[in-house]
Amino acid sequence: MADWGPVLVAVVLFVLLTPGLLFQLPGHDRVVEFGSMRTSCAAVIAHAVIFFGILALFLITIRVHVYTG
Repeated sequence: MADWGPVLVAVVLFVLLTPGLLFQLPGHDRVVEFGSMRTSCAAVIAHAVIFFGILALFLITIRVHVYTG
């Protein structure tokens, strides 16, 4: 049996937390911009920290598991 939970959670979070797709923190003109489809180095770092925090929350504390086979 393969545990696909961590892979699925990581892929979904990666897509949703892409800077500029849903929101960008920090934005170019404001603190938070929604749907701007632009990015900056500071936004990439901020989204990477948010990604790691939420991924750790799901994988370590909630223990998401999806088994196949």
